[in-house]
Amino acid sequence: MIHETAIIEDGVIIAPDVKIGAFSYIEKDSRIGAGTVIGPRVTILGHTTIGENCTFHANSVIGDLPQDHDFNNNRSYVIIGDNCTMREGVTIHRGTKEETSTVIGNNCMFMAVSHVAHNCKVGNNVILANNTMLGGYVEVGDNVFFGGGSGVHQFVKVGSYSILGAMSVVTKDVPPYSMTMTGLPNVIAGLNAVGIKRSGFTPEERKEIKSLHYTLYHSGLNFTQAKEQIKKEYTSEIALDFLKFLESSTRGLCQAGR
Repeated sequence: MIHETAIIEDGVIIAPDVKIGAFSYIEKDSRIGAGTVIGPRVTILGHTTIGENCTFHANSVIGDLPQDHDFNNNRSYVIIGDNCTMREGVTIHRGTKEETSTVIGNNCMFMAVSHVAHNCKVGNNVILANNTMLGGYVEVGDNVFFGGGSGVHQFVKVGSYSILGAMSVVTKDVPPYSMTMTGLPNVIAGLNAVGIKRSGFTPEERKEIKSLHYTLYHSGLNFTQAKEQIKKEYTSEIALDFLKFLESSTRGLCQAGR
């Protein structure tokens, strides 16, 4: 069902059962998957692809131009997976450079007035609480929770199963399974033990994750030494993924709180 006041440009591909609310605007060269609900006063701009069973609440703006002085009206994209919810006032911008994309995974919820900038890569099952801001080129793993009002600097990586405390400011990379300190910049408060348990890791896996986190932050080794220690002691898939994240860091890691 499409409300009579909605504006749908020619060239939009819409699944037959999509619902579009009053005064919404869908620009050409967009695709909207089956079961998706577009609420009132939603703006979806060109070169945006939306998966199935997504919901967009009032005043969300998806696929607008990046806030980047280097943008030169290039053809770029926003790609959103299935089963995502975008609450009131969410903004997601498309890529800056030619043929690049901002990509959102499946089963994500972005709460009111959260923002995802150009060229971000956001994994599956990610929650952005109200007023969260992700700068350009931020990379977010799976099953990450961002507390309200948290801000992430451009090019930062946030590892899977981590949680950012409310009002966190992050300009360095957040390792997987970590919890950042509420209201303080670049401080790891500890292990996201509750989140890991709820995610279904076995007791043995949780024990290993705790050990990896201890080696990185509480063994007295610097980060380079800790990585070498992990290489020597651990061979599991969890450890290899953890080490891969550490070795991919380009901005340095957040420090442990005292």
